[in-house]
Amino acid sequence: MTLHLVSDKPSVIGVLDLQGGVHEHLEHLEQLGVSYKRVKHPSDFADLAGLIIPGGESSCLSRLLNIFEIKNVILEAHRKGMKIWGTCAGAILLAREVVGETPCLDLIDIKIERNGFGSQLDSFVSEALIPAVSAQPVPLTFIRAPKITDAGREVNILLRIDDYIAAAESENILVTVFHPELTGCLALHRYFAIKCGLKPAANSHNCIDPLWKSSSWTKHAGIA
Repeated sequence: MTLHLVSDKPSVIGVLDLQGGVHEHLEHLEQLGVSYKRVKHPSDFADLAGLIIPGGESSCLSRLLNIFEIKNVILEAHRKGMKIWGTCAGAILLAREVVGETPCLDLIDIKIERNGFGSQLDSFVSEALIPAVSAQPVPLTFIRAPKITDAGREVNILLRIDDYIAAAESENILVTVFHPELTGCLALHRYFAIKCGLKPAANSHNCIDPLWKSSSWTKHAGIA
């Protein structure tokens, strides 16, 4: 399927709306004041400067890319300059090598291991300083997270913890094994927006709300 971009300067960040943590990413983008939309069909890619592939279940997401016939659309949009950020499962889809599995999109030269920390019960929260992203420590939420165990020469390592890489990037790709959308911190969404050539609102801050909780988005989705 051929993709035709209709804008010389795409100005929207899309969030892949197939499975996983979609609304939380949308809420963060809204707080930054950048244009955003849900992405599910080939026509949704026309004006995208960037695409976020959210956390979820990587095998399920991989199958859905084929069912909705958008895998090749993503690859073509990337060749035309669209930036992509994969969080957790999204990072697995973007990796060049996945331990014990066939890679999906193969867009960044990293080796990644699914469930690198163990089961869902081994999920945890932490924080770390990511100098390229924020001058303040960034909260980290790991949920059945993968581990990036190696990266190629063209990959810039943004955060290394102990024996694994938690965040990395190439020119057009950003990957994090943790979930920035499940914290009140906007720093990584701001970083990705700037990577996409967009300008977050001058009055937006690095935190949505000091009292923000990971369930707060449900109020906006009409769930609570």
